[in-house]
Amino acid sequence: MTTAAIIPSRTEVELAPSPIEPSWVRDGNPIARKSILSRSEDGTASTIVWECSEGSFDWFYDFDETIHFLEGSVVIEGDGLPPTRFGPGDVLFFKHGAKAHWRVESKVRKLAFCRTTQPRMVGFALRAMNKVKRFLMGSAATPSLAFR
Repeated sequence: MTTAAIIPSRTEVELAPSPIEPSWVRDGNPIARKSILSRSEDGTASTIVWECSEGSFDWFYDFDETIHFLEGSVVIEGDGLPPTRFGPGDVLFFKHGAKAHWRVESKVRKLAFCRTTQPRMVGFALRAMNKVKRFLMGSAATPSLAFR
């Protein structure tokens, strides 16, 4: 892993098998593959390219995930979301604990930003720490978008 602070990547990368839990599959034989493009130093955030062939399955989110669809078509429903079609350019956010049913109509490819949810008090402490840091460092400090 590189120690660089800025790491470029592309979404057109070789993907490795990433099988869907067999008990989650409802219909067809969806085949999923992925590649991890980046991971935060503390391991709580990552960026992934993921694709899946046609099929139908449930998905259970054990972290927050923001998805930007790159290609294909999928109908997703669950946790208050009626069946909704998503495709290239669409963005969708799943909170930790969400459950969704995916029906992939044509091979779907997405860019996913995943983050392990921290307890509310940890997030509060980090925001407070960053605010104090910015105050002490004055204009030399660069505010972090994640903790505003």
